[in-house]
Amino acid sequence: MLFVGINPGVRSALTGHHFAGYSNRFWKLLHQSGLVPELVTYLDDDRLPGWGYGITNVVARATPGIDELMPEEYAAGRLRLRAKVRRYHPDIVAFVGITVYRAMFPDRSGPVTMGLQQERLGDAAVFVLPNTSG
Repeated sequence: MLFVGINPGVRSALTGHHFAGYSNRFWKLLHQSGLVPELVTYLDDDRLPGWGYGITNVVARATPGIDELMPEEYAAGRLRLRAKVRRYHPDIVAFVGITVYRAMFPDRSGPVTMGLQQERLGDAAVFVLPNTSG
């Protein structure tokens, strides 16, 4: 499974680790969901491949908020993400939040519900998870 965020926050950029914001619940929920066998933190993000997971962002540039991201960054990020999916062949691509899902599929209209989506990325199923940011 490949987890996908929209872009790193400032704290993630400073620490060099995904979902490192003080109020981000990603790591706590990863354990509570049963996906990893022990409580982990952002400092453990390099351990995810050992459990069969990867983690990335659509846009690599860190910002305090997504309002600073430009349309061309999303377009380039969509291409990069599709290339990663072709390279690594995850079974599932899990978007952490509706906003990042909409960033990846800008032509999708209508309401978005959590869970399995109709879209696919290569051979991977696409899921939308709740946003874990505080």
